[in-house]
Amino acid sequence: MNIGHKRWVIADGYIPPSSSGTSRELVSHDAICILNCDVEDAHVQVTLFFSDREPVGPYRFVVNALRTKHVRFNEFSDPEPVPHNTDYASVIESDVPIVVQHTRLDSRQPALALMTTMAFPA
Repeated sequence: MNIGHKRWVIADGYIPPSSSGTSRELVSHDAICILNCDVEDAHVQVTLFFSDREPVGPYRFVVNALRTKHVRFNEFSDPEPVPHNTDYASVIESDVPIVVQHTRLDSRQPALALMTTMAFPA
């Protein structure tokens, strides 16, 4: 199935600096949710762009064929961790078409906020 695009952009990235909980479910984070409807694995790379420094990346991972994967920016470590409390944007590239959705959980307050939107296919 040829669903999606090979390049996606998220202009709004921001990992809140704190959380109201300590369990993984309640840790403030940004995430990308990727759907791979292809019969081949998707080799994905993410590059981050900042207002005050050079881009960082690529962060690389695989989304298996006919599967979905949720990846938290907070858990990126190679080539370096993503800074919290810092604005950034991201470009997501794949060798097969994928669909990308962006989600943010802000749990700094007990009445947490969840935001989600489709990435921009480029």
